[in-house]
Amino acid sequence: MDKDEKAKYESRAKVLKALAHPARLKLVDILSEHDEVCVCELTEAIGTDMSTVSRHLTQLKNAGIVESEKHGQMVFYRLRVKCLTSLFGCIESVVHGHLKNQLKVLS
Repeated sequence: MDKDEKAKYESRAKVLKALAHPARLKLVDILSEHDEVCVCELTEAIGTDMSTVSRHLTQLKNAGIVESEKHGQMVFYRLRVKCLTSLFGCIESVVHGHLKNQLKVLS
């Protein structure tokens, strides 16, 4: 693998690592349904403290998945790209196919 190819796969891995947590997946789902959402609403939806949600959002931001904007005292987040819902649909197809295969083995 050459240097450019390695950089491409490392970039992909960074995005996937940022998504590899149930709370962050939920945050992306919420953000995919809205133009932007304040941290307070995201905290309520996740059901944990604001500092934990902020850490998750920072990881998503560092991976280039979300961006933020401050309005007065409130910070609002939005997805940088909306195509993640397609990725999630693909992942759910993989999970469904795997479960079908597992059920065949058990039958």
